[in-house]
Amino acid sequence: MLAALLDHNHHLIRKGQVLLADKGFAGKEFKRLTDAMGLRLLRPDRKDETYRNGNLGGVRQRIESVNQTLKGQLDLEAHGSHTPPGVFTRVAQRLLSMAASIWHNWNTGLTSKRSLTAYDH
Repeated sequence: MLAALLDHNHHLIRKGQVLLADKGFAGKEFKRLTDAMGLRLLRPDRKDETYRNGNLGGVRQRIESVNQTLKGQLDLEAHGSHTPPGVFTRVAQRLLSMAASIWHNWNTGLTSKRSLTAYDH
């Protein structure tokens, strides 16, 4: 399935781009595919392999945290739009708002940089 997705969206792939994957994405065929596309594959090491990338649990935790912020704090699942351009606009507004809030938190020295509680009215 992933091979089909990569093949279909090959125009989005840039040489040297990093692809994060689960440890199940292993094997000679998958390695050959990612090498041919110029992708750098990062996945957790399996128990039967020599050490290459380690656990990568921290990266996965960050991704899950961002997804939770998008769904929870920014309420992206209830965007209220009826057309694709409307969805894109509302998602962009919320992402820009979050980026501005994080920038402001960094510049004012708040300890919780990603917290949007102060802006939740």
